[in-house]
Amino acid sequence: MEIKGIITAMVTPFDENQKINETAARQLVDKLISQGVHGLFILGTNGEFHVLSDDEKVEFAKIVIDQAAHRVPVYVGAGACGTQETIKLAQRMEAVGADALSVISPYFIAPTQQELADHYRKVAEAVNIPIIMYNIPKNTGINIEPETVKSLIGVKNIAGIKDSSGNMENMQGYIDAGKNSDFVVLVGSDSKILPALKIGAAGAIAGTSNVIAELDVSIYENYLKGNLEAAEQAQKDIDVLRGVLKLGTVPSVMKRAVTLLGINVGDARYPVSKLPAEADEQIKAALAYYKL
Repeated sequence: MEIKGIITAMVTPFDENQKINETAARQLVDKLISQGVHGLFILGTNGEFHVLSDDEKVEFAKIVIDQAAHRVPVYVGAGACGTQETIKLAQRMEAVGADALSVISPYFIAPTQQELADHYRKVAEAVNIPIIMYNIPKNTGINIEPETVKSLIGVKNIAGIKDSSGNMENMQGYIDAGKNSDFVVLVGSDSKILPALKIGAAGAIAGTSNVIAELDVSIYENYLKGNLEAAEQAQKDIDVLRGVLKLGTVPSVMKRAVTLLGINVGDARYPVSKLPAEADEQIKAALAYYKL
């Protein structure tokens, strides 16, 4: 499979009892694919992996993989604090048909770069599908350094990295490390999709594409066609949605926006609280900007 394009960091729909909502999940998968996304990335930050049990994660992965039906690749989050726990979950996700795995760096403690490299090697050896490392230092407290990535290039199954650091120099380091290899770099900061493509990223894992998939896809498509002006404008337009995302804790506003557009994905799981009713007006105003 080719790892590229706009890949939606998909939200996990819940019902009013905060249980996985299979109907809404299937609807959202179909909608996103119909809007042209190049892949689905589940059980990441926007997918609330941090508040789901492993059994729930596997259940949700089965639903999404079944509904996607090989129309686009499904990248499945399988990261955990411990290497053994990560391997166990990664193997379960491979068994249910994940096309690739996303593995966040261990969090809470701060492993050394050598420990990080060992962690990824052990996970990669334990499965037979591609692994995308996931760098989000703001949340994990640790950056996967470009030198560490360089040491993992060529390790079987380590296919790429998602960089949500927002640091272009860091991303450039990853891109340089992967030169002359099949290793891919995906940007995880929606405000940096076009700048990342310009320096050699293969695509973006974009949370905003839950809501504005066609706009996000247009950045990628216009960039490929050389329509830089249109790509620049689309990149700027994302900021309207990004502005309202600050109204609540991740991913409460994103989920509310998806619900307002017709697929009831429910609220974020506790401890994230329900958005106040007045937030709807600002969210609706942002959606109106996109004529949604």
